[in-house]
Amino acid sequence: MVTAKVWALKKHFDGFPKASDFELKTIELPNLKDGRKWKLLLESVFLSVDPYMRPYSQRDMKEGDIMIGSQVARIVESKNPAFTVGAFVVARSGWRTHFISDGKDLLLLPSGWPESLPKSVALGTVGMPGLTAYFGLLEVCKMKPGETVLVNAAAGAVGSVAGQIAKIGGCKVVGCAGSDEKVAYLKSIGFDEAFNYKTVASLEEALRKASPDGYDCFFDNVGGEFSSVAVHQMKMFGRIVVCGAISQYNNTVPQKGAFVQFPMVFKQLRMEGFIVTSWYNRREEALKALLKWVVEGKLKYHEHVTEGFENMPMAFIGLFKGENLGKAIVKV
Repeated sequence: MVTAKVWALKKHFDGFPKASDFELKTIELPNLKDGRKWKLLLESVFLSVDPYMRPYSQRDMKEGDIMIGSQVARIVESKNPAFTVGAFVVARSGWRTHFISDGKDLLLLPSGWPESLPKSVALGTVGMPGLTAYFGLLEVCKMKPGETVLVNAAAGAVGSVAGQIAKIGGCKVVGCAGSDEKVAYLKSIGFDEAFNYKTVASLEEALRKASPDGYDCFFDNVGGEFSSVAVHQMKMFGRIVVCGAISQYNNTVPQKGAFVQFPMVFKQLRMEGFIVTSWYNRREEALKALLKWVVEGKLKYHEHVTEGFENMPMAFIGLFKGENLGKAIVKV
């Protein structure tokens, strides 16, 4: 018998997540047996914390459920010939130290994964956030060389990859972030313009200064006031991909924003909501491209690593305080 630690949602979040909203539990896992559907025992090595967990927990979870999320896990026992002991996989098994699987929902790391590349990157730049940036820009925004792309929350797991993919695609890229350190990071990875949205006197003026001619594509991770202002800075026939709305996830009272119909109509804009799982039928293609760019040095990554499974809630809460630069990871 293996004892696993798990983090459960003790109480649905009311406003900003709190440590008391989570509960650490231990559970006993059954031994593997031939002829049963549970044929793999895995231990989590790296776990992901992501902003999407906040709204999805409200929609999909009951109090007492194990928190949703992904991990890179090592196979420690296998009765499934498709998976060898010691292999690493990406799973979506929630906040657990150990778990049992039949293998159907496990994803092996892309072939050709270099030994020098941390396997945690499979949860970030060469994982779900990278896929989000890849398909959001190339398929939803349909960016073209020479265009100007705006990315908010640009120093986060998705935004930092989106900006770099836009540069790889021959675009001018403008990003915003919430600290001077993050702005410096954006410039170091190739953003043409970057600013701290918390310190500018006027968001409208900052956007206009960064690109006087406006924006062809807007990769929106934030929503709220930023998006209400940015929509007026779009060029004719501009495209907006709505990937997230982190500025609104912890609201107890819904924000009241500006109306967007005038700029949408007069500039003939296209705005489209986007969830990356709709593109998972092409996941292998995208992961191959992302890994190639990382290996070639065209796509840089940065990880904010928290040590210890017991610190999962702290790492998650830190996302909404803006503590992470790049992808937030918990190392077990």
